[in-house]
Amino acid sequence: MAYDRNLISNGSPMEELIGFSRAVRVGPFISVGGTAAVDAAGKTVGVGDVAAQTRQCIEIIRAALEKAGSGLHDVVRLRILLTDIADWKAAVEVRKAYFGDIRPVDTIMEVSGFVNPEWLIEIEADAIVESWQG
Repeated sequence: MAYDRNLISNGSPMEELIGFSRAVRVGPFISVGGTAAVDAAGKTVGVGDVAAQTRQCIEIIRAALEKAGSGLHDVVRLRILLTDIADWKAAVEVRKAYFGDIRPVDTIMEVSGFVNPEWLIEIEADAIVESWQG
């Protein structure tokens, strides 16, 4: 069975420039790429504040999922990448506020850095739309 491939954009000019999508939906599966804490103008939200950046990342993920016909309730996996693993508790406290009842699996890891040195965290998400009819 062939599924349609739907590319979900959040309007970043970088999407077309380097060839990526904020999210991709294929059938009931949605993957949201590494999401940093930026606003609509591309400026970093919460410089120096991992909790504020975590919130912004999740809100961007929420918007991408909603554009794909889903929502946070369909998330089955998160990948949380931090530039300082010592920030994991602050990030997880914010994550818990959004996903405490949903309880997706996740991986938390430290990375050496991101494209923008102001970014303390990036989050990826995978979702499966339960109500999908193929």
